[in-house]
Amino acid sequence: MLGFVSGKKRLTEPNMCFSSSVKHNVPACSKSNPCFSSQVVYDLDSPILAGLPDDVAKYCLALVPRSNFPAMGGVCKRWRSFIQSKEFITVRKLAGLLEEWLYVLTMDAEGKESHWEVLDCLGNKHRLLPTMPGPVKAGFGVVVLNGKLLVMGGYSVIDETGSASADVYQYDSCLDSWSKSAKMNVARFDFACAEVNGMVYAVGGYGMDGDNLSSAEVYNPDTNKWTLIESLRRPRSGCFACGFEGKLYVMGGRSSFTIGNSKFVDVYNTEKHTWCEMKNGCVMVTAHAVLGKNLFCMEWKNQRKLAIFTPDDNSWKMVPVPLTGSSCIGFRFGILDGKLLLFSLQDVPGYRTLLYDPNAAPGSEWQTSDIKPSGLCICSVTIKA
Repeated sequence: MLGFVSGKKRLTEPNMCFSSSVKHNVPACSKSNPCFSSQVVYDLDSPILAGLPDDVAKYCLALVPRSNFPAMGGVCKRWRSFIQSKEFITVRKLAGLLEEWLYVLTMDAEGKESHWEVLDCLGNKHRLLPTMPGPVKAGFGVVVLNGKLLVMGGYSVIDETGSASADVYQYDSCLDSWSKSAKMNVARFDFACAEVNGMVYAVGGYGMDGDNLSSAEVYNPDTNKWTLIESLRRPRSGCFACGFEGKLYVMGGRSSFTIGNSKFVDVYNTEKHTWCEMKNGCVMVTAHAVLGKNLFCMEWKNQRKLAIFTPDDNSWKMVPVPLTGSSCIGFRFGILDGKLLLFSLQDVPGYRTLLYDPNAAPGSEWQTSDIKPSGLCICSVTIKA
């Protein structure tokens, strides 16, 4: 159990922390795993592939299997720049070659070591991610944007002094490398964050003094800049967010203006730049994921049912979760191939991951899957590239 104290608030967050113990596994060159030439070409004006128009050359590069992207990025600056761009993902999508991989932050049974690992749609483990820069953190936010993983804010203890962070780190899933992005305007942890229409929003949370925050801000990847937007009507922390059709939904958590957990839903219209409010939210959410046009939640008080939110009519429905292993098992969510994966929060011998398919025939929605992280799942994101 990892507990950090900040001001009046105590953060007990075994679920969201990084370990700096991960080593970067660099694939060795062999006949079965040839490496691209490491010769660097510095002229960005040179053709991508000699003798071919750039549009044809870009399509050729897009045909390469995803596992070879990091090696491709080392060939020349022109290739690297293209692989890092949104255009590369677009070309891969048009070619029908996007590969969906699951990035899972896992922790060992003792709760001491954590690392990110990569699984494909068959559950095959590809590699561990290189160690993220910066100190070990808890209470950070995670968002996927343009094939990249953004890790924002969080709480760290350095020399027995704890503090909130405004740092943002970006993992490029194509080049298998971390870089530092622009800092948020406000240091925060245990906050809500989500991507909406190509922009990233960070809302609420705890601040430097441990008090609830009402501030909100948005990140534009094209300018690498965070901009403050209209604040929430009330401070809110321990919440989460998701995006649907140009709107940002903020749910769960606590507000200093409510007794206990908040059932209010704060909705931000990204076109009108205004907040509105709904009352039929969920509380004490331990896992959430967006799948298609629905939000899937699991509340602490009821680990045996999925709460499914449909934003079109602001309605909820409950779906029973099959009993497996123990009635006390808690879950973390993952998404692959249009299906919801339920990873156990306990190291239960013989446990097989539960899988919920919302498009299956009635009565056949629940199955089991062999896809399973090597440790206990802390959080997961799906990246298509």
